[in-house]
Amino acid sequence: MATSNQLNPGMTISIGNKLYRVESSVKVTVPKGTPFIKAKLKDLGTHETIEKNFKLNQPIKDVSLIERRLEYLYLEGEEYLFLDVVNLDQVLVPMNIVGNKVNFLKEGVELKAFFYGETIFAVELPQFLELMVAKTQTEDDKEGGGGKIALLETGAKIDVPPFIETGDIIKVDTKSEEYIQRV
Repeated sequence: MATSNQLNPGMTISIGNKLYRVESSVKVTVPKGTPFIKAKLKDLGTHETIEKNFKLNQPIKDVSLIERRLEYLYLEGEEYLFLDVVNLDQVLVPMNIVGNKVNFLKEGVELKAFFYGETIFAVELPQFLELMVAKTQTEDDKEGGGGKIALLETGAKIDVPPFIETGDIIKVDTKSEEYIQRV
């Protein structure tokens, strides 16, 4: 059990059967009144961000998420099937947990998954992936010119320099969804 004074970004806490990741926390002092801790929390179930105030030294329940390495296999119905690379268990991950990260998933990609008990709350792609360009839009197809849009083998669309062609392998930053370099 921790106290509100110990809230730090990245921490995971439990409030009323919900898990939240602390995005930020700051001690607020007011001229007339009691100081308090103001925290921005992200609900790990719904991905909504809320703000919550805590009294100083208020007990809070901090929880530890277990990190496991998963390898993407394929889409199965409404969920994505992954293989736990350590114990070789198959893990089904709901679409809402994967979210728009699906744009960079292809068979064999390893990612980090965060579990509390047997429930998965988040997945994190590697920062950089090497992906093949399936198709490029030519200059006249894109309004304004000055580059191309590449459709990657995973279905993602990103802006690329004019010299990138279909079949090229490029390095992509999965966080910013930007082209880094041709490989």
